[in-house]
Amino acid sequence: MSEVLDQAGQVREGEELDPKIITDYIKSVVPDVKGEAVITQFPGGASNLTYSVKFANRDYILRRPPFGTKAKSAHDMGREYKVMSKLKPVYPYVPEMISFCAEEGSPLGCEFYIMERLVGIIPRNELPAGLNLTTDQVRRLSENVVDRFAELHNVDYEAAGLQDLGKGMGYVERQIGGWCKRFAAAKTDDVPDFEKIMGWLNDNIKPQAKVTLIHNDYRMDNVVLSPQDPTEVIGVLDWEMATLGDPLMDLGNSLAYWIQADDPAEQLMMRRQPTHLPGMLTRDEVVARYLDKTGLQCDDFLFYKVYGVFRLAVILQQIYYRYYHGQTTDKRFAAFGPGVAVLERQAAKLLQDAGQL
Repeated sequence: MSEVLDQAGQVREGEELDPKIITDYIKSVVPDVKGEAVITQFPGGASNLTYSVKFANRDYILRRPPFGTKAKSAHDMGREYKVMSKLKPVYPYVPEMISFCAEEGSPLGCEFYIMERLVGIIPRNELPAGLNLTTDQVRRLSENVVDRFAELHNVDYEAAGLQDLGKGMGYVERQIGGWCKRFAAAKTDDVPDFEKIMGWLNDNIKPQAKVTLIHNDYRMDNVVLSPQDPTEVIGVLDWEMATLGDPLMDLGNSLAYWIQADDPAEQLMMRRQPTHLPGMLTRDEVVARYLDKTGLQCDDFLFYKVYGVFRLAVILQQIYYRYYHGQTTDKRFAAFGPGVAVLERQAAKLLQDAGQL
């Protein structure tokens, strides 16, 4: 089973950490650690960077902001550490937090934190080679992913001490207004203008369902599956965007990534999680199961579906804007402009099929 576990690899050039500095720091907070740190790095990392720090008798994760980062508000490690520390007692899928180091006096010159490593399987665009699940197992996996999401939204955030994490009420209006402004600021000449989509969203704003703790980036590649039973979720990762908001908006965000087998080929090409496999819940089944598990009411999920697709389009457009204007030369981002056009067609079709456009 070890070959299907999520593994760290070689540290990327320019993102190296000094093993002696890390060893000395961790031994100062966990005295019984043995040996010297072996440091590797997990893939991704366009946002905060994630490293494996392995000792003879301990296995940790270190998270830090990207090198050269100046805007602390975008990479607030202290906030992320606080969220997970307070959430762990009431939501057991959060890793155990070990230590937070503030920027002042930090041996790395930036704030960072250490947490336990959850050893397991992370389902990315494909399941790992060698992990062969039956149709029934795939269905159970997708149900468990939805159930852990619903469980998060049922957490008593006030009892957990997270009542100051965000503004809460007014979230729906703030999100629609904010994402429309971000798209306008990042618009390039070669992508659709989204005017009809933005107009519809502004004209059809839903009242807030309730205030809950929301993850804001809940996808399959942010969950950890049990090595013993790969249908079971043992961890939920990447809490940097967690806040207080509307749970149905959070589900809308997640549905934008939930590409199913019968979607158009251009959408399937953008898939980044294995939601196309036989047995996976459809988007409509995800919504129905989620509502059943949370007790929330929603007769028409169209607004949240369109919002999720639009938000994802803006995220891609913000990255594509940097490529378009030569602020980055990463050739992966060249495809993001066409991806934005695919998402515009997807949002428009949702509205057309509902007789709203």
